Amino acid sequence: MAEAHSIAALSVSLTHDGISVSYDQKLLNEILHSFFRAYKKRVAVFKNNFYNGIFPANAYTLCIVVFAISIFSTFRYDLSFGVYQICNVAFSSVKNMRAPCFSTDLFQDIPNGKNETIRNGMLSQSLSLILYSISVWFVIIQIIRLSLKCFLFYKGWMFENPHVKPLSKASKLWLAILHLLSKSGLMLHSFQGALPHLPLPRLNDTLDMHLCTMRPICTDKEYNELVQLTEEFRNGIGRHLQWYLVIKSFLSINYVADWWEEFVYLRQRTPIMVNSNYYGFDLIVSHPTHIQAARAATMTWAALLFRRMIERQEIKPFSFLSQYKIPFCTAQYERLFNSCRLPHLEKDQFHHWNDAKYIAVYCSGCWYRLSIHNGKRLYEPCELQKGFEAILNEKVSPDVEEKYIAALTAGNRDVWAQARKNYFSSGINRFSLHEIEKAAFAVILDEHEVFYDPNDSSKLDYWASSLLHGTGCDRWFDKSFNFIIFKNGRLGINAEHSWGDATVISHLMEFCTMKTVCECYYDENGNADGKVESVPKYDRLRWHITPDLNTIIVKCFQTARALIEDVEMALLFWTRYGKGLIKKLRVSPDAFLQLVLQLAFYRNQKKFALTYEATTTRLFREGRTETVRSCSTYSCDFVRAMLDPSQTREERLRLLRIACSYHQTMYRNAMCGKGIDRHLFALYIVMRYLKLESPFLQRIFPPTFLLSTSQTPLHQCEEVKDTGLDRQKFATTGGGFGPVADCGYGVSYIIVGENQLSFHISSKRSADNTACFGFFINISSAKLRDDIIRSLEDMSLLLEG
Repeated sequence: MAEAHSIAALSVSLTHDGISVSYDQKLLNEILHSFFRAYKKRVAVFKNNFYNGIFPANAYTLCIVVFAISIFSTFRYDLSFGVYQICNVAFSSVKNMRAPCFSTDLFQDIPNGKNETIRNGMLSQSLSLILYSISVWFVIIQIIRLSLKCFLFYKGWMFENPHVKPLSKASKLWLAILHLLSKSGLMLHSFQGALPHLPLPRLNDTLDMHLCTMRPICTDKEYNELVQLTEEFRNGIGRHLQWYLVIKSFLSINYVADWWEEFVYLRQRTPIMVNSNYYGFDLIVSHPTHIQAARAATMTWAALLFRRMIERQEIKPFSFLSQYKIPFCTAQYERLFNSCRLPHLEKDQFHHWNDAKYIAVYCSGCWYRLSIHNGKRLYEPCELQKGFEAILNEKVSPDVEEKYIAALTAGNRDVWAQARKNYFSSGINRFSLHEIEKAAFAVILDEHEVFYDPNDSSKLDYWASSLLHGTGCDRWFDKSFNFIIFKNGRLGINAEHSWGDATVISHLMEFCTMKTVCECYYDENGNADGKVESVPKYDRLRWHITPDLNTIIVKCFQTARALIEDVEMALLFWTRYGKGLIKKLRVSPDAFLQLVLQLAFYRNQKKFALTYEATTTRLFREGRTETVRSCSTYSCDFVRAMLDPSQTREERLRLLRIACSYHQTMYRNAMCGKGIDRHLFALYIVMRYLKLESPFLQRIFPPTFLLSTSQTPLHQCEEVKDTGLDRQKFATTGGGFGPVADCGYGVSYIIVGENQLSFHISSKRSADNTACFGFFINISSAKLRDDIIRSLEDMSLLLEG
């Protein structure tokens, strides 16, 4: 559209009176502003990349190096081992080189203090000195950055618990140096180039750990068969596949990240709604305004501030143990805004655009394009509210087909890809589709209301269901994220998973909610505070929907509705105790809650099952996630002891501590790149590429995790000042996801504070009363919630005696 704008802004015609030039001054100003805005952004990106490339040094260190070498050169100390003189002679050999401000040759003989002459001019000496100094400075920086990468490879601090035993001297020194580095004006990507590569585990270690995790869920016969297959793989094809991974680990930054994104997400052909996308919640207790347009405006404005902070790299590169300033990989932030998943046959693509000056808005069955920039600045919250109000108040009757067009993003990926190719490659459909895909993000003005009622859990269940899938046609599931603003001012978020993980979305949500609520951007009536100087423009997006396209839309909507009706959500907001009581036992709160889930699942299914807990590997460059297999021999021993009336409290506590300690060790190993599942996954992909066969890999893939769990991170936001807030008042329930296995559970949990916990439980109704892997199962999210409540109560009695 930029070319069309340019043609409309300036036209040249030939008349009888000569050449006539006409132009639109306002449109030309807009084009010029867009040009200069893009130019300034490119300059800023270059500047930030330069500073990140020389971190932990800065531009002042170049001056120091030039000054130091100049001093040594003055006193005839040649630290270059002859290189400086070679450069000097090379410049001196240039004839007739004169400076504009001098009339004499600068390369004439200059006598020195010993009445000797040297064939050097002032200009040649200066150029030689500067070039040599820059070279020395560059080499020093590379040595420092290589040392920093080796320095960040140290992970000993992770295996030390300061609450039990003081940190070692090595860890104290390591953390002290990190703390000093954090004082040097860090930017978002300062550590990015210095982060170590994800290490490739040894084959024997992975296979041994895999056998340990399978022992508690296998019968003796199954385990013996697995041991035999493992040994055949270990001594046979496994070594061959491992060598390919060794080569890939040397040639790439991360040996598994690209394959993980491609094969787990982008090649997924089933609907990404429920199966891949996940959701996040609003504040649960605090409700700053009941006005939908006001809440949409302030959240949009806060998100745009977050986007600007990412572009300027003003966000601190820390996401883990902020008190220790541990750097994490920040690559995922780059694709948070102006991004969309694009459907293609066999494999989707995820595309990111450099800029977007509008957002996509869905309201009453129609899609809109709402401006967020007036040509000079971002619109203020009060101005954005006027734009949202105009959309809400627009009296339109959407076409029946238009209302359901977003269902294409909720259906089968190949169906959507073929429809996009056939019906959205030209004309108004292409324009409207690209407007949504290139938008900064999507805002959904939902016509329903959601509530939190501590005495009625179904209210939260409905809220979670709406965030996860909506009606199947009122979310653009391909966008990097959708803000969902309900009619009564409550909100949530739905995020696409291929571009990044929940830690980044959690950071965004925490920033937006804390920024808008804590810094009081509402007046006494609940409207966005401020003075309206201009109102953002909006345009309704139009579509040309043929009968054939409508048939495809209906098919996708039916697929989405069948999936929606099959999903059961159950939420638990627990306020009887939280981290405060758990810490008295001096065990990891995460390990404690994993044991709660193991106890609840065993009560629910009368058996143990392979359990997935997601942890992060962002301590390494381009790291994403790793699996912690929470069901272990030690956790099973504890569960049996809890269900055995003859066991004493002391014995149960002993087994609890052992199980928690083992789980924490496994968790730390996974974060340090010593996990099991990503390594096995990479071996499996190499086998498929080479078209080989392995009975071992074919048996264990795909692994079926009947219990998939994840903890939502909290307190990542350093960009908003915490002014003594009441954490219970500003608590959130975190977020959740759909069931990973058709006959299993998905459980997300968050440790909100000293006295608050939250669980999000999902399952499929079609799995109830069915046979799964030779077992007759009864799957119910509501029933598992009851079992979790009972397990939490039992654990409380155990801790309190």
